[in-house]
Amino acid sequence: MLSERRLQVLRAIVQDYVGTEEPVGSKALTERHNLGVSPATVRNDMAALEDEGYIAQPHTSAGRIPTDRGYRLFVDKLAGVKPMTAPERRAIQNFLEGAVDLDDVVARTVRLLAQLTRQVAVVQYPSLTRSTVRHVELLSLAPARVMLVLITDTGRVEQRMVDCPAPFGESSLADLRARLNSRVAGRRFTDVPKLVEDLPEAFEAEDRGTVSTVLSTLLETLVEENEERLMIGGTANLTRFGHDFPLTIRPVLEALEEQVVLLKLLGEAKDPGVTVRIGHENAHEGLNSTSVVSVGYGSGGEAVAKLGVVGPTRMDYPGTMGAVRAVARYVGQILAES
Repeated sequence: MLSERRLQVLRAIVQDYVGTEEPVGSKALTERHNLGVSPATVRNDMAALEDEGYIAQPHTSAGRIPTDRGYRLFVDKLAGVKPMTAPERRAIQNFLEGAVDLDDVVARTVRLLAQLTRQVAVVQYPSLTRSTVRHVELLSLAPARVMLVLITDTGRVEQRMVDCPAPFGESSLADLRARLNSRVAGRRFTDVPKLVEDLPEAFEAEDRGTVSTVLSTLLETLVEENEERLMIGGTANLTRFGHDFPLTIRPVLEALEEQVVLLKLLGEAKDPGVTVRIGHENAHEGLNSTSVVSVGYGSGGEAVAKLGVVGPTRMDYPGTMGAVRAVARYVGQILAES
């Protein structure tokens, strides 16, 4: 375990390097921070931190910079989450409340996160495997044609046309709508097939074919919508950090183009807390010079998807963690109210 003083020295090195982009020397540390010891003592502490792999010397004449291990200790032990100010929180709320539908919520969230953190923002659409049915609407378009509208708890709306095998009257349609919603409203997508399997038997023989056709369209819709979708924004922000990537930012850009990589990066939505992956903790080689800060979001206290940011390891971790957490909370509120 590092002594309290050495932890303080490490914290000061991380803060200075993030703020100035320059390797940090012992003289600058003692001038900028009230460490209560001489530059010689700080030099000894820095030598010990370097021996233990928390800081490194980028080139001979320079000061020291944090390693992935140093950033990890900083995030786990020293950083804390920087809360948003009241005006920042109001601005987030006002911007997100203007959204007209789920696509707009996701698009606004990406823009907002990229602007707040000046990193690359990634937002996963709410996963329908974790979604519940809010309502199923059935509308008669012609005697044997019905429009099925599926509305989820996360505000997603899906429409399908159903060509029925026989004409289906308004009263039968109203009966099917009522029976269907009484069984599936508020239930998870994964539970729906079991809940409706015997529904056709509740209808007259001549209507059962149409009821079965409507139900199979509903079940197909649930399956189709199961694929994971993402939106990404602020990639141009990476160009501001050219010198933070050892050779070139191309591997980072290539990794960000792969949806599977990004989904893995954000991690499982069921882990709702803020997660920070630093440098080589990211399995994808192209992202070894980046850090990823992500968090789950959702309505009713359950995470249905993840959002986060990707940037260089030289990142303002407390500020980024605070921004990501605050945005996720407001997105969850909007989904709950939508």
